Amino acid sequence: MKIYLRKSKAYEEVEQYGAGALDFLYNNPIGRLLLGIAVSPFVSDIYAWKKSRKSSVKDIPGFIAEHKIDMSDFEDREYDSFYDFFIRRLKPGKRPFDMAPGALVSPADSKLLVYKIGEDTHMQVKGRDYTAGEILGDEALSECFKGGYALVFRLTVDDCHRYSFPDSGKVLSRKYIKGKLHTVSPLSADHKIFYENTRNVCMLATDNFGTMAYIEVGAMLVGRIADEGADLFLKGQEKGHFEPGGSTVILFANGIKIDDDIMEQSAMGIETKVRMGERIGKAL
Repeated sequence: MKIYLRKSKAYEEVEQYGAGALDFLYNNPIGRLLLGIAVSPFVSDIYAWKKSRKSSVKDIPGFIAEHKIDMSDFEDREYDSFYDFFIRRLKPGKRPFDMAPGALVSPADSKLLVYKIGEDTHMQVKGRDYTAGEILGDEALSECFKGGYALVFRLTVDDCHRYSFPDSGKVLSRKYIKGKLHTVSPLSADHKIFYENTRNVCMLATDNFGTMAYIEVGAMLVGRIADEGADLFLKGQEKGHFEPGGSTVILFANGIKIDDDIMEQSAMGIETKVRMGERIGKAL
């Protein structure tokens, strides 16, 4: 896969973490027989338990080196386990937010693809047809997003797995949908992962973008979505974090304009690398 780097206007080739195992599960006849077990919350719980043991500390140095993680961005401290390392916090000031009132910012370090939501609330995501209501778990909620955008922020293992609010406002509703835990990588393209996977759906009333939907999607080995539970929030305030693995945040919004470079790359199916707090668009 390749991703677009905004600053250099260049592309970077990236490898899928655990590509061999995932290819076996999704593309091998024997692997597909085991897939039902692999995407169950039970497997995620076992993995989380294993990575929370003190003995897992030995996995940290190799992981940092393999994924070229810049540890100067994070708190300088000892970690008790790989799990403790995975949910590491950023140092203050390492992810400054564009605080201009009309600036739409990324809620997380991630790889971003933007999709247009049709007037019938349908959209094509990675070759699969979705309705906004399927992702939200409620067709009635999708009405206010007709003609808007779905912003899909895919967090990979090299990203900080904490995510924040893109604007100030209040939470209108919360809904937790228990489901499967498919990988969010392109290897799961035959599955409607944003409909099948476990997710946390929050409807937000924001100061600058009107009603937004904020959806955290669990993924393979990430059965736990840790939402902080804030009812009132400020732009840049942490909303929660994902536990070990890859995962996704989706925003639904109307009345916004996404930056041209991101839209151009999304039209070609290429993800743009973004960081938490970085401007990605503006309010209309």
